[in-house]
Amino acid sequence: MKVTVRLFASYREAAGASRVELALKDGARGPAVWAALVARFPALARQPSPAGYAVNDEYVDGAPVSGGATAGLALIEISEQPIQFDRLLAAVADPRAGAVVLFLGVVRDNARGRRVDYLQYEAYETLARREVEHIAETIAGRWPGTRIAIAHRTGRLKVGEASVAISVSAPHRAEAFEAARFAIDALKQTVPIWKKEIWEGGEAWVGAEP
Repeated sequence: MKVTVRLFASYREAAGASRVELALKDGARGPAVWAALVARFPALARQPSPAGYAVNDEYVDGAPVSGGATAGLALIEISEQPIQFDRLLAAVADPRAGAVVLFLGVVRDNARGRRVDYLQYEAYETLARREVEHIAETIAGRWPGTRIAIAHRTGRLKVGEASVAISVSAPHRAEAFEAARFAIDALKQTVPIWKKEIWEGGEAWVGAEP
């Protein structure tokens, strides 16, 4: 069978391509795809093997599986444009809510002892949106009555700019804080968005690999 493989972040750079056509045996799974990629692009051997795979925009082979419902989800934005915080707050407005939390992740000027010049973000947008929907579904089940809006930047971000924003409304403040913390932690673990740090004299992709 012939498949099209999409590559992101450090894998894309190592292969020198964002899409690759491969001929594989019928029923081939993720590890077979990786072996074929390494055989074709030896530079990939220096990268860690993928922690998970997605087929037709769904995680497979033991990686997190997306839910289909969007309960509690008010807004998803993945864009190169600056985040509009008022838009997120308005999206979660609810007369039943007694608390609204807004979390901002901001680009800082240092990381691991180095001065950071700027960050570059890249997303697998279709799958990223599905995983955000899954996070919202989980939050709605765990903290009933919550509404959530999530925005994440892509492209180049300067020091001081917000890279991610999460807004949560809930009947009480404890649920709002807990749900917002769960959302950012889950986003970092399962949503396919990658970050590259650029500093004087070097650069590196950081965080979870695709």
